[in-house]
Amino acid sequence: MHIALDRIDIIVLALYGVILMLTGFYLNNKSKSNDADIFLGGKSLKWWQIGFSLFSANAGPTMLIGFAGIGFSQGVVGSNFEWLAWIFIMLLAMFFLPHYLATKVSTMPQFLRLRFGQKSYNFLIIYSLISILFVWLGSALYAGGLILSQIFNCSLMTAIIVITAIATSFTAVGGLKAVVRTGIFQSIIIILSSITLTYLGLREIGGVKSFVKAVPDNYWKLFRPASDPEYSWIAIVLGYPVVGIYYWCADQTIVQKVLAAKNIKQGQYGALFLAFLKIIMPLIFIFPGIMCYVLYKDTAQSDNAYMTLVENLMPHGLMGLCLAAIIAALIDTVSSALNSFSTVFTLDVVGRIKPMTVLANRKMGKWITVAAALMAIGVAYLFSRSGKGFFELTQGLVSILAPPLSVAFLAGIFWKRVGSRAIETVLYGGGAICLVVGLCHVLNYPYPGFWPHFLILSVYLFVGLCLVVVIMTLLTKPVPGGHTFPSILETNINAGHRTTKVWLWWLLLAVIMTIIYFIFR
Repeated sequence: MHIALDRIDIIVLALYGVILMLTGFYLNNKSKSNDADIFLGGKSLKWWQIGFSLFSANAGPTMLIGFAGIGFSQGVVGSNFEWLAWIFIMLLAMFFLPHYLATKVSTMPQFLRLRFGQKSYNFLIIYSLISILFVWLGSALYAGGLILSQIFNCSLMTAIIVITAIATSFTAVGGLKAVVRTGIFQSIIIILSSITLTYLGLREIGGVKSFVKAVPDNYWKLFRPASDPEYSWIAIVLGYPVVGIYYWCADQTIVQKVLAAKNIKQGQYGALFLAFLKIIMPLIFIFPGIMCYVLYKDTAQSDNAYMTLVENLMPHGLMGLCLAAIIAALIDTVSSALNSFSTVFTLDVVGRIKPMTVLANRKMGKWITVAAALMAIGVAYLFSRSGKGFFELTQGLVSILAPPLSVAFLAGIFWKRVGSRAIETVLYGGGAICLVVGLCHVLNYPYPGFWPHFLILSVYLFVGLCLVVVIMTLLTKPVPGGHTFPSILETNINAGHRTTKVWLWWLLLAVIMTIIYFIFR
């Protein structure tokens, strides 16, 4: 697919690029005193900054392109990935975040070291780097490079290199604050352009009533029968929580944003803000795919549903804005992942070998960011050979890598009795199994169709690892001193933060989500 751009589209894209770079580099020159901390932004972020930054990091190319593809081929069932996310964002805000802030950790490996010891810490360093490199960087660059190469009629690798260069530039210089600042700007671009595309699609169809009538009934079902080969209710209800716990509560790229909060209150309200944004995300990301099915089902395909709508409905000028939104999603996903990779590697790998000053850490972080970008280009090239779609590739990777970390972090937060030996077995043994299974799944080895759906496969792995933890914990003596790890209540009391008001907001959100699921039952 090649979209013919008008002069006004090129002007809009160029203007976006200039504003993005100025926004990213502006922060570096504004405050030299705070810029020493490129990893957590001086722990000064407010709730709205956190919420928008989380949104833009989450709203990557998979959401814009992949979710439209699910809407085109499956209907609203893909909305479960957004409308169920609030439960796990709540877990992050109300259960995991208090512990993270109380222990003053900067990375997820540091938390496991405090809870389970050095061996668990060593494992998660490597696992986190692999996860960031493959799940975030590689897949985002591959998907984005493929899209932009089609739009601008250039080679795949050229598009990947350009995206990487832009994201690396202000991430290496400005650190997390630059990522957050550009994330706010890009969130606004993504939301406005997606709302515009949704409106134009609805107008082309003839309104809400015509839209509802033109779509098959099964397209409006959030839960499919157990016999559904792709997204049965069993896969959603059992499989998504495994992914959700890891993605929202233990993934460095996501958690790093709330760790940079000014205080626990700002972190919790930032996560809450994102959870409310999740209400509208299927409406502007998945529904356009359904609209494309109604309007262009004879000519479009699932992987190009979003771009088909852009090509046919967006007037010139707005088309440039919509393409800017895609680029915004790509740049922010890549920049957030680069900063997270740099944080883990600099603080948890280099920092252990050679203690450094804050300024030395900052300099090292810049070089690590560049090195990660170069490795990510190679990973993106490998993904281009996988033959899988955007959504299946990224979600499949997350789902299969998630089980050992979901088990370890759940046990670490909620079960004081769990000791180091059980977690080390799950991390090293389960992690190795998941890596091998994940690689085979991506490469379709030994043959296509051999593996079950990635959500079901994730459930099998999760249940097996949970049994390992339970059996080993009950058969071994408690680790001396393990009981001293604070409870959730103790952590909140020590932080001096009253949670009644924020819990009321979560209750309101739960009511809204219940109504939504009743409508699409």
